[in-house]
Amino acid sequence: MSGGGRSTVARALENVGYYVVDNLPQALMIDMAELAFAAGGSARRTAMVLDVRSRAFSTDLAGAIKALRERGFQPQVVFVDADTDVLIRRFESVRRPHPMQGEGRLSDGIAAERELLREAREQADVFIDTSHLNVNQLRARVEEMFAAEDTRRLRVTVLSFGFKYGLPPDADFVVDARFLPNPYWVPELRDRSGREQEVSRYVLSQRGAVTFVETLARLLNATAPGFEREGKRYVTIAVGCTGGKHRSVAIAEELARRLREGRMAASAQHRDLGRE
Repeated sequence: MSGGGRSTVARALENVGYYVVDNLPQALMIDMAELAFAAGGSARRTAMVLDVRSRAFSTDLAGAIKALRERGFQPQVVFVDADTDVLIRRFESVRRPHPMQGEGRLSDGIAAERELLREAREQADVFIDTSHLNVNQLRARVEEMFAAEDTRRLRVTVLSFGFKYGLPPDADFVVDARFLPNPYWVPELRDRSGREQEVSRYVLSQRGAVTFVETLARLLNATAPGFEREGKRYVTIAVGCTGGKHRSVAIAEELARRLREGRMAASAQHRDLGRE
């Protein structure tokens, strides 16, 4: 139903790895399904979003779903709805008319849409009533139903960088590793990077380095459940030093390793490595 939360459901499906096709005419469902099947891999997790806007092409949604099944596909139909008074409040809050309202009242458009979609609603595999759900609750419910376990996990990127090249604009956390002695001033380490064992050993052996990494790991472990509840799937923690070659790289690699040991999905990336 228009106003039921269809867009939120579509975004939630994208979050868990579905390829989402919005406002697809029913007549193209079989073509889209065959394209997804032929593409293989992740494309087979395709979600087709259909709504009253497609009525210009066909009003037989139930028939289109039946045709899919007859061709050997196994579609799962999710119908998103809400109480009429809730739908009215939602349309009024955004000050837009119902797509089937015409010259009538808002309630007339909602009633017409209910009748048009009655058979599809009755045949739905999953029915979601969003009357008493907020956006985050709806998203969480959809992800719980359709996500593979690993797609619901928070993914952490530990990004090393050099302060002299500027702050990373996409960082959620920025921390400064310049309190540690700089390997640049050690002649045998100057031309090496923090990814090499000799530099990493030097950096991590300095006073406060391990405590620094452990503190960051605790911070991320403490905040990860909250980020996941709020629908955030990616977090970037940026670790900076002067040039982004030694200290920040070694710290980023070690932090990512520890997060992975704690069963978090974490990877290290190095923005400025090689710029000097």
